Amino acid sequence: MRILQIQGLRALAAILVTLFHARIIPGGFIGVDIFYVISGYLITGLILREIEKTGRLDLKNFYQRRIKRLLPTSVFVLFVTALFAWFLLPAITRDSLGRDLFAASAYISNYLFAWWQNDYQNLNATPSPFIHYWSLAVEEQFYLIWPIFIMILARYGKKIVFIGVAVTTFLSLLFSIYLTQTAPIWAFYSLPTRAWELGFGALLLFLPTSVRKFKILPWFALLGVAVSALNFDENTAFPGKNALLPVLATVLLIATITYWPPLFNDLANSRLSQWLGAISYPLYLWHWPALVLPSSALGRPLKIHERFLCILLTILLAHLTSKYVEEPIRHKKLPVRAVYVGALFTTVFSLVAGLVIASSASSMITTKGPASYKFDLVKIMEKPAVYGDGCHVNYGETKSGYCTYGDKNSKTTVVLYGDSHAAQWFPALEQLAVTRGFKLISLTKSACPAVDSPRPDQGAFKMVHCAKWRENSIARIQDLHPAAVITSSFQYFTPPSGYPDRAKWWSDGQGKLLKELNGASSHLIYISDTPRPLRDIPNCLASRNSNSCDSTEKSPVAIISGFEVIDPTPWLCSSYCPAIIGGVVAYRDASHISVAMSKVLIPRLEEALMAKGLFS
Repeated sequence: MRILQIQGLRALAAILVTLFHARIIPGGFIGVDIFYVISGYLITGLILREIEKTGRLDLKNFYQRRIKRLLPTSVFVLFVTALFAWFLLPAITRDSLGRDLFAASAYISNYLFAWWQNDYQNLNATPSPFIHYWSLAVEEQFYLIWPIFIMILARYGKKIVFIGVAVTTFLSLLFSIYLTQTAPIWAFYSLPTRAWELGFGALLLFLPTSVRKFKILPWFALLGVAVSALNFDENTAFPGKNALLPVLATVLLIATITYWPPLFNDLANSRLSQWLGAISYPLYLWHWPALVLPSSALGRPLKIHERFLCILLTILLAHLTSKYVEEPIRHKKLPVRAVYVGALFTTVFSLVAGLVIASSASSMITTKGPASYKFDLVKIMEKPAVYGDGCHVNYGETKSGYCTYGDKNSKTTVVLYGDSHAAQWFPALEQLAVTRGFKLISLTKSACPAVDSPRPDQGAFKMVHCAKWRENSIARIQDLHPAAVITSSFQYFTPPSGYPDRAKWWSDGQGKLLKELNGASSHLIYISDTPRPLRDIPNCLASRNSNSCDSTEKSPVAIISGFEVIDPTPWLCSSYCPAIIGGVVAYRDASHISVAMSKVLIPRLEEALMAKGLFS
């Protein structure tokens, strides 16, 4: 039996996720959590009703229905997306494209994406068009395990089913809260940390009718959804305890369906809501590639009107897919064996397609424009050596290692201190350490600027780890008393919400840094931030005229007095900031100068350091 109001909730969930990825509603990702509660409620109810009616659960037919419901549509969207990505995106992206297609086809994409550190809430400049399949993988894993679990519990009566579901849900919630703090990416993608959301939906089946009669509850539930969607954002630690608000709100909405006020019923039961609910599955599958592929092909974020056009395209594609793929196959009478053989064949074919696409990748790019250059993308995107030898500290780590370079026996020590925008100067400083005969100690950490300004947690970044690493690094610098501390920081971080003055937030942090380094060295040198690319430069050069990649913006020098300032902007820009300087690609991504560019700038950096009196 189809419950019209739940169809309306499906429409709400799909629209919220779409608007989140279109950067219109900051917390719209809670739509996934709404889907999970609905799935837990409907699937558990279906299983229990069949067991109650027949005394058993036909697993073969259960899985067959799930396959017919989910697989044809997901595979169809996968193939069409892969085909368009093949033609729209440069050959250099095919390695990751094929890898991600393989992951999405393997029903374990959630774990593979977590393993590859692809942060869903903070995606990079060229995000995977398949990453949203992680949530589908979670549901598929749930459907595989849950019916067997319920079937075993049901042998001992309905009370044992309730206890088993309640205990499992509670343990999953505790694990989710713990892992969200310690390993947020794994918490976001894993079934064990998401199972409680489906479990809450299952527990709805055991909720006493008397609890559902309070007419104020639907309004509280709507408020919970609205607060989550409008107040949560990519900085919100999720799922964990924050996910309780949208999950409990959805539970209340489903529990009180028969007591909804007329306004709720009118909205949920309207033709538009019912239509959107009916196409919500293909709508979810289409929305991400419809937004990502145009942005990746253009090499820039979409403008607001372009995002709305992509949403309209998503709805059209979802309607056509539902009408001609999802519904016909779902209702078609097929032998059980044919369904399983078809599932096996399409899965194997998808996996092979992923491998074939990945094998066709090429790292060589030839620029188009007034001057033609040929580059190896692998070399352009190469990171400084501190990344490979473990000396660039990553998320979750709070202490740098030995990390000593140059003349290790020298009595002159120079410390490089800061985030990845400090580390980008390591190739130049390391070579200077060798030629000038000084000891270079590198203390750098991802997303943790030397400037001591608090930042909100975001994805895998945790401020508590950054603060502890700074404390350890400053203590080490004070012990070393180096001849110079050379620092630099990415200056476009987002301040905490509610901070009244961004410039003051940053200058206050510099003031704290200056105070912390007081007396540590006679030379406190701050290299101001490098120009800021508006595009991923290597991908831009691979797919369009090189002139269109010369859109990098100069970074203003925003450094308080007390530091010896070096401004690298004139080294990288004239009247504009080109992507290629003297035949060298200036940036390795949409943020950092390339290793080759760092080395090209050695004479400029050496001259600037000499002017500060560092070298005799």
